[in-house]
Amino acid sequence: MDLTNDRKDLVRTLNKLIETCKDGEAGFKVCAEDVKRPDLKQLFSQRSRQCGEAAAELQRTVLELGGEPEDSTSVSADLHRRWVDLKSLITGKDEEAILNEAERGEDVAKERYSEALTQNLPPEIRTMVERQYQGVLHNHNEVRALRDVARAKS
Repeated sequence: MDLTNDRKDLVRTLNKLIETCKDGEAGFKVCAEDVKRPDLKQLFSQRSRQCGEAAAELQRTVLELGGEPEDSTSVSADLHRRWVDLKSLITGKDEEAILNEAERGEDVAKERYSEALTQNLPPEIRTMVERQYQGVLHNHNEVRALRDVARAKS
């Protein structure tokens, strides 16, 4: 394979991660709007911003590679539909339901990042993707722990 195909594959991989981050940004924003507890509102707002920052970092990398960076949430039907439905799903729902949705979103992100890490990434890009993946794992575990607490209360 020549460099251009490698580069195209790399851009495709990074663009998938950009979509994933944009999905997280949108999803956490919805969760922040709908959750009642101020500490959770703050947590979800912070997660939304972090996803946005991760997307921006990936977009800059795609530009540096000479690619066209993704700038929207995923169009893959299932994910897109899920975020569109998320608003109606969690409006008026309890904390546990909102945390369940957030965790489900992070499950998808975990999958996408671990898939990207199976690719042959240049070292500096692998380092960035691994760092972002650690953030995803941290978010996932934190959301799951909060959900477990909410579940225990119900």
